[in-house]
Amino acid sequence: MSKVAAIENHRRYQSRQKEKGAKLYYFDYSLLLILLLLVAFGMVMLYSVSAYQGTLKWDNPAYYLKKQLYAAMLGFVVLFFLCKAPKNFINALLTRFAGAFYILSLVLCVAVIFLGTSSNNSSRWFKIGGVSFQPSEVAKVAVIVFLALLIQKSRDALRDPGNVLKAFGLVLPVIAVVAYNNLSTAVIIAGIAFVMLFVASPRKKIFFAILGAGAVLGVLFILLQGYRSTRILVWLHPEDYDTGFQTLQGLYAIGSGGLFGKGLGGSLQKLGYVPEAQNDMIFSIICEELGIIGAIGVIILYLLLLWRILFVAVHAKNLFGSFICIGVMTHIALQVVLNIAVVTNTIPNTGIILPFISYGGTSLSIIIAEVGLVLYVSRSIELPEVE
Repeated sequence: MSKVAAIENHRRYQSRQKEKGAKLYYFDYSLLLILLLLVAFGMVMLYSVSAYQGTLKWDNPAYYLKKQLYAAMLGFVVLFFLCKAPKNFINALLTRFAGAFYILSLVLCVAVIFLGTSSNNSSRWFKIGGVSFQPSEVAKVAVIVFLALLIQKSRDALRDPGNVLKAFGLVLPVIAVVAYNNLSTAVIIAGIAFVMLFVASPRKKIFFAILGAGAVLGVLFILLQGYRSTRILVWLHPEDYDTGFQTLQGLYAIGSGGLFGKGLGGSLQKLGYVPEAQNDMIFSIICEELGIIGAIGVIILYLLLLWRILFVAVHAKNLFGSFICIGVMTHIALQVVLNIAVVTNTIPNTGIILPFISYGGTSLSIIIAEVGLVLYVSRSIELPEVE
């Protein structure tokens, strides 16, 4: 369709809406399409990577794929609800219960330490029947919604550096509790809060102090747990430690893929050489099977997704919606950057999964729901009239 024809169709649509007395609102179909592409690509790669492990452990090559599909369906149910429910209802729901949602997430993060299912000397999951979920993933979206509401109500007050510290202090309890079991997730939550408040406040010097304090706390958490100190040594010299095996095999996978890769399904490293390749290290298998070109394509998809979220943030009707988008954008960007940095051994192994692609039901459901929040915000953008 030519540009002239598209404008003419839009003009007719506006005329029909005006006759009905309805306002014209935007919906970011581009963002939805990119999300669907990422999730679909993630499912294809997950099956390719996990079929061997699924057969070996569960006698079912589609075991991980099925669980991931169920999680994606749950996320899309929430997304569909956010896209179709009355705008005033969703806005009232979020603003009224943002504080309660944050407190609930904090309670769940504390409770999982004592009542959760233990794995690798840490308790991060609640398991009810055959379903398990991580409260720390819920805490991410709770912090985003809570801080977005706080910023909308107190934007002028955030000109005072003391109030910035108070705002950050409000989310510090959940950061500290999550850090007890999962330092990497706590870093993500702290990063979300930091970026949201940084954008909201015109006083930037205080953020250097927050970064300094965060670095000190990070060192303390590393020193309190011996295995975290060992991770630093493994990062520097992976060949000298048994635990560096995963890192080395991941690097071999990346190197052996070359420019165009071995072809989808052609990875050798996923056959037990890269432990749990469907989780944190899935990007290394993407590089092996699809090569550098495929890896760049995935990164471009992420950049397009972040660009569309930024577009919605800039054009949102109010600060609350805008900062929800900023929080979601920060969450996705941090996880992508940190995961790829870990896989390429640029930083120590932190156990952060690749959004939409790595295996992880709670994470996938939550992050799809977060994009649903962005799509909900996009519905508040009024379309300009075509003359």
